[in-house]
Amino acid sequence: MKFSQMVRKYAGAYKKYLLLCPAAMIGEVAMETTIPLMTANLIKYAIPHSQETGDVSQVLLYGGLMVLMAIASMGFGMLGSFLSSKGAFGFGRNLRQALFEKVQHFSFKNIDHFSTASLVTRLTTDVNQVQNTLMMLIRMAVRSPIMFIMALVMALNLQPALVTVLAVAVPILITAIVIIMRLAFPRFQMMMKKYDALNSSVQENLIAIRVVKAFVRANHEKEKFSFSVDDVTATQRAAEKIVLWNGPLMTILMNACVVAVLWLGGHRIVDGNMAFGDLTAFITYIMQILMALMMLSFLFISFVLSRASVSRISQVLEEQPEITSPEKAVETVRDGSIVFDHVDFSYQGDPDNLVLTDINLSIRSGETIGVIGGTGSAKTTLVSLIPRLYEVTRGRLLVGGQDVRAYDIHALRDQVAMVLQKNVLFSGTIKENLRWGDENATDEEIAAACQAAAADEFVRSFPDGYETDLGQGGVNVSGGQKQRLCIARALLKKPKIMILDDATSAVDTATDARIRQALRTQMPDTTKIIIAQRITSVMDADRILVLDEGRVVDFGTHDELMRRSEIYREVYSSQQKGVA
Repeated sequence: MKFSQMVRKYAGAYKKYLLLCPAAMIGEVAMETTIPLMTANLIKYAIPHSQETGDVSQVLLYGGLMVLMAIASMGFGMLGSFLSSKGAFGFGRNLRQALFEKVQHFSFKNIDHFSTASLVTRLTTDVNQVQNTLMMLIRMAVRSPIMFIMALVMALNLQPALVTVLAVAVPILITAIVIIMRLAFPRFQMMMKKYDALNSSVQENLIAIRVVKAFVRANHEKEKFSFSVDDVTATQRAAEKIVLWNGPLMTILMNACVVAVLWLGGHRIVDGNMAFGDLTAFITYIMQILMALMMLSFLFISFVLSRASVSRISQVLEEQPEITSPEKAVETVRDGSIVFDHVDFSYQGDPDNLVLTDINLSIRSGETIGVIGGTGSAKTTLVSLIPRLYEVTRGRLLVGGQDVRAYDIHALRDQVAMVLQKNVLFSGTIKENLRWGDENATDEEIAAACQAAAADEFVRSFPDGYETDLGQGGVNVSGGQKQRLCIARALLKKPKIMILDDATSAVDTATDARIRQALRTQMPDTTKIIIAQRITSVMDADRILVLDEGRVVDFGTHDELMRRSEIYREVYSSQQKGVA
């Protein structure tokens, strides 16, 4: 997507400010280019007249007009600044909103493609760069060309012969700007990638700050961050070195033009071909012409900076979500039955590099299914396919008798509650977090869900109870408390399918048993899938699935697996010995 297309698409209601700003700029330029003409007339006519007659009325007239024009110019400039800020910041607001909404539709695979840190940079730094460029563009892209044309016309009317000075300066300036743009663009692209790496380092450190302190690795993290900062600084310096040539070059050209005009104009005054007032006005017009060109050069440089940001933003906006709802999507999940029909899965979509291979399972609605397997056996991957967080590579996955690809995504996911290994709570109170499960849940329903999740007792022990502020990420509660709150939040959804992915690993065995008993008695019609490392957490399930390296090794009751599954017996024996 090009910059102009992006502005047209996301300016929205702020487009009127972007369109009105150029009119204000035209008014400002008209006043600025008329003032030197007033100055020339003041010097040529009003002052000599007052010296001859003693009448200063013309001096006062020209002086008064110049003051009024200066005030009008200032007024138009302030109005232009207001309109450009209003329009550009409004565009930035709409663009951020569009980016955020786009990310919300991404599948896990789409997010993995960009990385979280890169998406944060694109939503902040890149959008700021584009919006600032737009603010400069709608002012300078109108003001500078009009200033150049009007000042050039005025200069030609005064002394056409002296305008030839610009014929030498302008081509030099344009050539320099093109070279600077070509050299700077790839460097600024690299700089934005370094920003991504820097944000990733900051994000990782802040999320894992407790681990950093526990292992006394603060110095190591400081060194790593310092390396990232130095990397960004070096890349930025390399880019800015190119851009910085623009300023000195413009200064040299401006001074050279002024010297040339003074030299040639002085000779014309001596020869009687030019009035001193005209030379004064002509120098002002030359300065205005060169300043207009300077502003255009800075605008081009800014546009170079924004090109990298526009490209990165466009990549997000044009990314096609891997998982979408079909036309005439099924809106209702009939029940919690689940069928894996020869399902293969690969994160890269490569059938030769499978994470799950030929999964065949049939789970009845309302069953409690335990899942065990070693690290890397793809337990979490298996359950992530059920709400269609990832797309099946080959085969079919049925929920409620329908292929998951036939459902409206929101309808499907609304009926699947997941409590993941990494329990996530958000800034706000306990009650606000729990209402993620059901925004209309009553206080009684919230308390009942917390009782079932063995969370009500510790919540009420807090001075503010359910109004306790959790802080960012739930920093004010322990790991076990966080798990129980996440289970309560899932219970409030009243889903057809509930997935607990090692969700009770941080609670004691007695609390674990209480939670499982509550799930059995309070959610008899809900299919429950429990991934656990402790075999005691799943041995009373209706059936237990044993996974190994992405394959189903066995599937049956505890007694059946004890008879026929060597892997299950080994896990059971090792854990029972540990208990003994």
